[in-house]
Amino acid sequence: MFERDFLPGSDRGFRNRFYRLAFHHDSPGERNFDLWLIVAILASVAVVILDSVPGVKSRWHEALYVAEWVFTVLFTIEYAMRLWAVRRPLRYATSFFGIIDLLAFLPTYLSLLLIGSNYLTVVRVLRLLRVFRVLKLVEYSSEAGLLVDALLRSRRKIFVFISTLMTIVIIFGALMYVIEGPEHGFTSIPTAMYWAVVTMATVGFGDIAPITPLGRLITSVLILIGYSIIAVPTGIYTAELASSLRPRRRNVRCTECSLAEHEVDAWHCRRCGRCLPDEAAGS
Repeated sequence: MFERDFLPGSDRGFRNRFYRLAFHHDSPGERNFDLWLIVAILASVAVVILDSVPGVKSRWHEALYVAEWVFTVLFTIEYAMRLWAVRRPLRYATSFFGIIDLLAFLPTYLSLLLIGSNYLTVVRVLRLLRVFRVLKLVEYSSEAGLLVDALLRSRRKIFVFISTLMTIVIIFGALMYVIEGPEHGFTSIPTAMYWAVVTMATVGFGDIAPITPLGRLITSVLILIGYSIIAVPTGIYTAELASSLRPRRRNVRCTECSLAEHEVDAWHCRRCGRCLPDEAAGS
């Protein structure tokens, strides 16, 4: 990704070695650097998680606080050295991994101004995406691309579904606000819409519930609607994904059995085995 960022001429040396150590994954030393980085990321995330547990925090808060700052300083130094090692620091800083590396330590510094923001440092777990490079799993990105492509191709249908869903939520929310009213917990139409979403998703928190017979009837109707449409986006996405996985076909009619559709690289009819017209003409 940053091959053009090697420092030229006299700048080759420690910068070049650190560049290869930080951005390449070929030699044992380069892989070990990434593996130790992954260990540090996991340990730092564990520190943040443990510090949120009341029992652990009451006994080990000071030690965990010091450990968090140690990891923050280390990640800050590593980030600064990455910027120093590349020829175009801005290009790295605005790249995907550059932004993730920045987020690995930025929340801890923000905690000096905003209390509690240090817990947002768990986002540094995103740095574990580097494991795909370390373990040579980049080739599996094509499978991920297939899933994303199916999602993008179904976006219009999903948008129509979400629009219909929001219309139902608004209508039923307004109905329940009029029927039940503030005295039964439906203090506003947005609150009633929240109830409609929870009800239609069949979650049923129970913090807001209808009391009147008409309100319960409308609730029953909304639950049935929720059950009937909750699987719609899954079906849309599955259909697009199945279409992506289905072998591509071309419209070539067999002169023997008249079968019209065959795979793109087929030379012979998949039903009778006769040579297809275009290949027959070229042989």
